[in-house]
Amino acid sequence: MATPPSDIALSPPRTVAVVGLGTMGTGIAEVLAVAGRDVVGIDIGEARTARALAVLESSTARAVERGRLTDAERAEALARVRTATDLRAAADADLVIEVAPESYEVKQEIFRELDRIVRPGTILATGTNALSVTRLAAESAHPERVLGLHFFNPAPAMRLVEVVSSVLTSPDAVEVVTGLALDLGKEPVAVGDRPGFVADGLLFGYLNQAAAMYESRYATREDIDAAMRLGCGLPMGPLALLDLIGVDTARTVLEAMYAATRDRLHAPAPVLGQLSEAGLTGRKAGRGFYTYEAPGGATVVPDALTPLGGGPSVAGRPVRVVGVAGSGTMASGIAEVFAVAGYEVVLAARSLERARAARDRVAASLARSVGRGRLSAEAAAGTLERIRPTDAYDDFVDADLAVEAVAEDLEVKRQVFAALDKVCRPGAVLATTTSSLPVVACARATSRPRDVIGMHFFNPAPAMRLVEVVRTVLTSDEAHATVREVCATVRKHAVDCGDRAGFIVNALLFPYLNNAVKMVGEHYATPDDIDAAMRLGGGYPMGPFELLDVVGLDVSLAIERALHREFRDPGLAPAPLLEHLVAAGCLGRKTGRGFREHARR
Repeated sequence: MATPPSDIALSPPRTVAVVGLGTMGTGIAEVLAVAGRDVVGIDIGEARTARALAVLESSTARAVERGRLTDAERAEALARVRTATDLRAAADADLVIEVAPESYEVKQEIFRELDRIVRPGTILATGTNALSVTRLAAESAHPERVLGLHFFNPAPAMRLVEVVSSVLTSPDAVEVVTGLALDLGKEPVAVGDRPGFVADGLLFGYLNQAAAMYESRYATREDIDAAMRLGCGLPMGPLALLDLIGVDTARTVLEAMYAATRDRLHAPAPVLGQLSEAGLTGRKAGRGFYTYEAPGGATVVPDALTPLGGGPSVAGRPVRVVGVAGSGTMASGIAEVFAVAGYEVVLAARSLERARAARDRVAASLARSVGRGRLSAEAAAGTLERIRPTDAYDDFVDADLAVEAVAEDLEVKRQVFAALDKVCRPGAVLATTTSSLPVVACARATSRPRDVIGMHFFNPAPAMRLVEVVRTVLTSDEAHATVREVCATVRKHAVDCGDRAGFIVNALLFPYLNNAVKMVGEHYATPDDIDAAMRLGGGYPMGPFELLDVVGLDVSLAIERALHREFRDPGLAPAPLLEHLVAAGCLGRKTGRGFREHARR
């Protein structure tokens, strides 16, 4: 479809009007003013505009304190901002950015008014992250000049800007706002018009699943948030992030996504509606998933759902000797964790050579810690002396805790547990490090299922603080308490969860990764753009395709299949592109090719 001729000038916009001076609109105004643009901030009522100016005064003052602006630059930026309560103040703007509430009626009325006020060549941008840009543009007298310009909160800090084109948008308009975004020091990503675009399209599905997980009482809000922060390196847990975004805003975005996709993963979890209807919309209301010291504040205060201190009511069993079964990276890492904490460790592998190689890997890791000043040479030597390699599970006879860390194959694990059951003394706790297989199936391979539990470490075990403690329906309170106490001793943060596919982290992480693959498979965005969007807009330490190539596409596919098998949700079915790449042997870094090419190791 050809776009009509455009009156849009390709020169960079000098005067920009921002309609809507809430948190996002005020942040955008600050970014523009600091970058040398003249800004007209427009909102209904002088109280709103006065509040926005006060926020700008405070925010720029903090920027001076932190050395990001000089006093002179701050004064110049503030002088470039004027406010108004009438849309007619946008008459001379080269670009208008609308950041009004997420309502078609509200936004369409603004665009109709702007059509009568601004010049034909003025670009009209909507800051929506949920509504259809095409639908908004279609109501405009000049749909070719309407596009989406989606900043992320807080706008001064977040580098990503999504530039959203509809089928009606002029390429000239896209070129102008892309240039502006670059001039503002942002990273623009060009996307098409669909609810959530790239970053929120992936982020809100993940947030919705976290809300549903909490609602099902599978895990506490604190454990869900801690698991995703410590297990994935995210700056904030999903439920805390929902409170920051606004529970009502998240519900609106998800409703729009579900209307477009009919994917159950986008159907808002009922708890989002319940909280919204009750006015418990997050930080701005002083209460959402958490309770805050004051509306608009960030300080969480205890409430009726806050876990009580004091630890488990049942005492754990004493642990002095730990057996670790396995010889891979995870097994050697776990052995190091226990030995550093002072436990005697028996490291068993299929051969003495493999066991010694695993111990050598620990020695190399300890040497790196010594080199970085994290450990003394004497402490490293003592740690290594506490690890005894062996090729026989019989040497687990004195183990108080046996940790299985062999291949992610249920039959192999069941054989290991059957062997451990025969040699470990009565009362010893048997733990599996599985990330996707049913713990209870391992337990049923023994005569002591009450003593079997999941203890899911994350890789690399010495560095990652999280351990998912997985109880089956048969696990005893004593076994659970023992593992919780051991986690505290080895300085890991334990989170409790039940025995179902993915536990907390993988159950939330891998559907997000799968949805990213679907975006590429549908030719909506490239792996590079999606990775940039999630790093810059979501604060993720790695983009989804970087992470998939590191984890291994075959491992990822196995976890996706396990999740789909467990929950039978069509939205969890592995993306066809992922299936095809695995079938072709493109497994990520380990094979030299996954979603990207890699140097073979």
